[in-house]
Amino acid sequence: MATVGVQHHQIFIGGEWRDTAEAYEIVNPATEEIVATVAKGTVEDADDAVAAAKRAFESGGWSGLGGDERAAVMHRIAEGVSEHLDELIELEIAANGATVRQAGGFHIGLAAPHLTYFAEQAAKFEPQRGIDTAPYPTLSQNVIRREPIGVCAGILPWNFPLVLSLWKIGPALAAGNTVVIKTDEKTPLSTLAFARIAHEAGLPAGVLNVITGDGEDVGARLASHPDVGKVAFTGSTAVGREIMRLASQTVKKVSLELGGKGAAVVLEDAPIDTVADAALFGCCLYSGQMCESITRLIVPESIHDELVERIVARAKTIKLGDPADFDTDLGPVVSAEQHERILSYLQIARNEGVTVAVGGGVPEGDAFEKGFWIEPTVFTDVTNDMRIAREEIFGPVLCVIKYSGDPDEGVAIANDSIYGLSAAVWSDDYEQALEVAAKLQAGTVWVNDVHMVTPELPFGGYKQSGLGRELGPDALNEYTEVKHVHIDLSRKREARAYDMVLSDLD
Repeated sequence: MATVGVQHHQIFIGGEWRDTAEAYEIVNPATEEIVATVAKGTVEDADDAVAAAKRAFESGGWSGLGGDERAAVMHRIAEGVSEHLDELIELEIAANGATVRQAGGFHIGLAAPHLTYFAEQAAKFEPQRGIDTAPYPTLSQNVIRREPIGVCAGILPWNFPLVLSLWKIGPALAAGNTVVIKTDEKTPLSTLAFARIAHEAGLPAGVLNVITGDGEDVGARLASHPDVGKVAFTGSTAVGREIMRLASQTVKKVSLELGGKGAAVVLEDAPIDTVADAALFGCCLYSGQMCESITRLIVPESIHDELVERIVARAKTIKLGDPADFDTDLGPVVSAEQHERILSYLQIARNEGVTVAVGGGVPEGDAFEKGFWIEPTVFTDVTNDMRIAREEIFGPVLCVIKYSGDPDEGVAIANDSIYGLSAAVWSDDYEQALEVAAKLQAGTVWVNDVHMVTPELPFGGYKQSGLGRELGPDALNEYTEVKHVHIDLSRKREARAYDMVLSDLD
């Protein structure tokens, strides 16, 4: 193993960088080359990070600041992210295979705007509001307070490590909490770089701690740690269930953004050319490795063949290749493990009797001998009871499901899933499209659009796609506790004296 010249990255605890006895190797998914090594965190590191975050919270150096003061620091951090944009994009491409266009527009490009939004929310946040004087059962004044929870843990996936970390860090810091982030072992580089940027921008030591480690021990420790008051997790539904179980031991707050099997219901009047492009964008962006990807296209019989023909023609124009090349449309999937998993689903689909309309394997050519490549794949003759239509594949795979054209039938197929993260409707009749949208069981429903996620609007899922919401004006509520303060104004002793109260009852 040649690692000469490969940069080593440490973890960040209590404002200091720390090394560990073991290290991860970060592999470029396009070339299979080792591009970095990263300290491998342990349960002890997790405990130290929580302790540092707890000390920082109790010191009041962050939690005691006003919203405007926290906002000012967060704005400086966002400016630092913008200044280091090229570095962060390079790290993201090297670790997770995102193309330079995707990294610039989504993975890294969204980071500063999303953090800026949360900084603005910090300035607007009202931690206390008064309630009108209550005359009954006693004359009183009452105050409702929203207070920071304390130490909040975020457990990240590998697909959007920086942006999804900010979905947790942003509202937590805005509300006055301190944070411990555990990165995924495959893609820690951009989040560790963010920790450096935040520290240089003046975030007090211990307010943000970024560690690595295996989920089975380090992630589990954070989820069950008695000093962690809130855990936020993005990842698979199976792991989300385990996070809930572990968090229940100390009855901490939990928010979960989990798996999806997004469905787009195409109505008979939908514009075919537009739907064809949107369907491929919906399932192939970042090689389909997005939880809200649209992977089921529910198509009326009357336009099925024409639409599939158009999708196949457009799929053949998608350019696979070097993620650093600005002309590349689609990069590799993130790892050998993910590659094998997707290939196994492609075989399952064939075994279930689908038709491979396009793709269905690994692209040919010298450029693809190394790396973890999957062709854009479209399956037809899919029914909604097949595994390929029910289980999350996390690859550039689209299942086309035919229906009669009755919108209620299309909705029934879309809703027949354990997931409910995202859905879409395509139609030129907005009134009908909105009627369909109202019936779809999903946390986000797009009408004539896909992948539209903005910090101003909530994001999360129905059913087994998760609990709670990230983003939006109420995001800070997920990182606060509600306290009712009652102030007696009557000054009547008899209403409080034990013997007098009992005598009144007699």
